[in-house]
Amino acid sequence: MQGVHLVDHPLVQHKLTLMRDIGCSTRSFRTLMNEIGMLLCYEVTRDLPLATTTITTPLTDMQAPILAGKKLVLAPILRAGVGFLDGMLELVPSARVAHIGLYRDPATLNAVEYYFKAPQDLSERLVILVDPMLATGNSAIAAVDRLKKAGAGEIRMVCLLAAPEGIAKMHAHHPDVNIWTAAIDEKLNDHGYIVSGLGDAGDRMFGTK
Repeated sequence: MQGVHLVDHPLVQHKLTLMRDIGCSTRSFRTLMNEIGMLLCYEVTRDLPLATTTITTPLTDMQAPILAGKKLVLAPILRAGVGFLDGMLELVPSARVAHIGLYRDPATLNAVEYYFKAPQDLSERLVILVDPMLATGNSAIAAVDRLKKAGAGEIRMVCLLAAPEGIAKMHAHHPDVNIWTAAIDEKLNDHGYIVSGLGDAGDRMFGTK
């Protein structure tokens, strides 16, 4: 799919299989979410721009590559999105963090915002939107709407699983936002859950169901 990057690295696929299994414990699910978040962060940042700086090694001076520009912003959608955050921050410890509080109305499946806090200079930074599931696309669209309203320019999305319906809806509203995902599953069911999926990522991560 255009604008969608499928991360098919063997470690990502192996960890995703472990997470899908209904027998995966809450502790294991959290650990795997953290690990796979780091791996997905590695992929979404693969083309970050580099500059050159002069350093001194134990043997000589040299010109060496270094990240250019301002540090990126990680923007998890609460609550499940924070499961990726520690792994991503371990890889990019200087990143800023924006928090987007959204919940899905069970009747309409529409996203309802209850919290938003982000760095003031979003327009000068790459923003990586983080949410494990791109299902109906409503939450992701609402999050991108909110980020753009706050000044964000370049936005990318990282998710664990995506449904074709969610991808299509996201690109219909925000064709400029590319998506990195570990898997594109078959469809949504009547309740807006991804099939085959892994259930509710937030509930499985926090042990609330």
